[in-house]
Parts: sequence; structure tokens; C-alpha cells
Amino acid sequence: MRIIAGGFRGRKLLPPATDVTRPVTDRVKQSVFDILAPMIPAAVVYDCFAGTGSLGLECLSRGAVRVTFFESDRSAAARLRTNVRTLGVENRSTIIAADLFKWLHNSRTDDAATLVFLDPPYRFLRERPGDLRQLAFDLSHGHLAAGAIVVFRHDANDELPLPPLARFDLRQYGAMTVEFLKQPATHAAPP
Repeated sequence: MRIIAGGFRGRKLLPPATDVTRPVTDRVKQSVFDILAPMIPAAVVYDCFAGTGSLGLECLSRGAVRVTFFESDRSAAARLRTNVRTLGVENRSTIIAADLFKWLHNSRTDDAATLVFLDPPYRFLRERPGDLRQLAFDLSHGHLAAGAIVVFRHDANDELPLPPLARFDLRQYGAMTVEFLKQPATHAAPP
């Protein structure tokens, strides 16, 4: 695993210690970041289900202002902390090693995210689709700036709309789908 572009280009990252996380291949990462390139400088990023932080760290390398990493698996979170330290980006990183669903539901922020990576374990789509819909709702109502982009990676066989986010692009990479979703410019208040 490595950073593919920006200020940390070529720097190696610790890979996952277990198969709990599924790293994105360099080819897929390059394709996704080619699409996102204009949005990354000055972005406030959430890297949900971050694993060892490859996507969020790529954003920091390319000029993002700050990344909040969410990772509840202890082994992955420990490697994420090491990767953040290795790149020297502690002052631009926050690591939330807690239940993402509860954290998003119970908190709000004045500094809303402009870019979110949503890369849950594939089993969540099958076992907890309601939780993912609630997560999208909680993100949309308290954590996303108007027009924010959400990048949602999942198994190509699964489809799960995440209202109120609207899909504007979809890419297929073998057995993987990457959806690009957008936060509406305005949205209704939560119930």
C-alpha cells in the first residue's frame, strides 16, 4: 500500500494485519481520485470504515485541510495511527475509534465534511441495510456541507440507495462498484 500522488507520493503505508479490511487497489484508487481531483484541495474529509487510512491519507497528500478517520477495529486503528504518525499529519487528522453509527447519530459539527468515503464491510449491506440508510441520513443531517460528495464502495451485486444522497456517477471495477453521491444543496430538517 502506498500514496499514489501529491506531497507524500510514493510513501508506503502499513497494510492491514488481517482480512477484516479490504484495501483499495492502486488502479481503483487512481481512477477514483482522478474523478475527485478538483474537490480535494481545501476539503474537509470523513474516511468512514477507514481501515489503515489509505483514502483519507491520499486526500491529505493532495491538499485536503483535515481528515476525520472512523475505525472501530483495534488492529486497523493501531495501524492507522502509525500511518498518520509516519506521514507527520497528526495536526490535520482526527481518529475516532468508536462505533461510527452511534457517533454520527449522537453528534453534530459546525465544520461539515465536503468529501466522505463510505467503505463499509460488504456484510453490512446484507446484514444491516437499515443501519447504512440511517448512517446516510445522519451524515446528511448534521455532518455534510451543501453539495458534499460521498464515495460509496460496495459489492457489485448489492444495491442500496442512500437517500437523501443522490447518485451522480457510478463506476464498476470487476466485482466492486463505486458510487458517487451528492448531498442536496438544501434538505429537510430531521424528524
